Amino acid sequence: MSDGPTLRQLSYFLSSVEHGSFSAAAEHEHVAQPSLSEQIRRLERALGATLFVRTNRSLRLTDVGRLLVPLAEATLRSADLVAATAREATTLTGGLVSFGTFSSAHRYLLTPLITEFHERYPDVRIQIVGLNSSEVARAVRAGDLEAGLVQLPVDTQGLVVGRTLLVDTVVYVSADARRTQRPVTIEDLARADLVLSEARWRADDPLRRSIAERARAAGVVVEPFVEVEVQSAAMELAANGVGDTLVSYLVARSHESANRVTWATLDPPFEERFAFVTRAGGGLSPATRQFMVLARRHISALQEDALRARAKHATGTGPTD
Repeated sequence: MSDGPTLRQLSYFLSSVEHGSFSAAAEHEHVAQPSLSEQIRRLERALGATLFVRTNRSLRLTDVGRLLVPLAEATLRSADLVAATAREATTLTGGLVSFGTFSSAHRYLLTPLITEFHERYPDVRIQIVGLNSSEVARAVRAGDLEAGLVQLPVDTQGLVVGRTLLVDTVVYVSADARRTQRPVTIEDLARADLVLSEARWRADDPLRRSIAERARAAGVVVEPFVEVEVQSAAMELAANGVGDTLVSYLVARSHESANRVTWATLDPPFEERFAFVTRAGGGLSPATRQFMVLARRHISALQEDALRARAKHATGTGPTD
């Protein structure tokens, strides 16, 4: 049984069709004419059919040869696409990162991540959308984004949720150090003038829902004094003494006003868990896939650094937490 056609044979075949003779095709392909003619004969043997009628002046396609032309063209285009995709995956000479995150990620993750990615792959375009996690999940589900880093839980319908990559803790932030000398209970929250973020997403925000559940169980009411969109704004208002707030520990320690406030954990603690989401059945471009690989490394380093900082706080060698 003969081997199937090779890409080189199909390329020589199409070149012969285009140039009308084996000698002209060989010159175009930069090979000797006997070598090109031999490859055409092997192609004919593999197919079990004659492709050209040879005349003294030119080549004329047979019926089988005419049928083969569009198939050979499609095969070579597919091969070129495979090669380009593999080249892009290994060298990332182009493409687009399409990724979504929760809004506060820019405070401590996105800038070093995007900077390193751009330094490695300067020809790749980057589109990072910072939204509430529930909105990122919806955008990934709809195909508007390829992937995202979200706070759990989210609606998982139509999504693939990866393992937990980052665990953060919510802290109570105040400009008055007397209010952060011990863990803060739900009763403390009910008495506080609170500045809370996620004003537009309060029904979907895991922290907002947890506070409401704890308040109902304790028979108290927790109402924010001021509501804003993002945690960084809430943090700034707390530093200015407008009210106390609840933010992620990583946001609190990275904010420019961190030296003007103190913070304490909640009682019981509230942990935030973050993971990648992708669309079920959807593929990832090489650029977005590589961005996620690098993001995973940055997140791992961030988690280790946060754990070390918390260990210092617990042993009294760092700022009171």
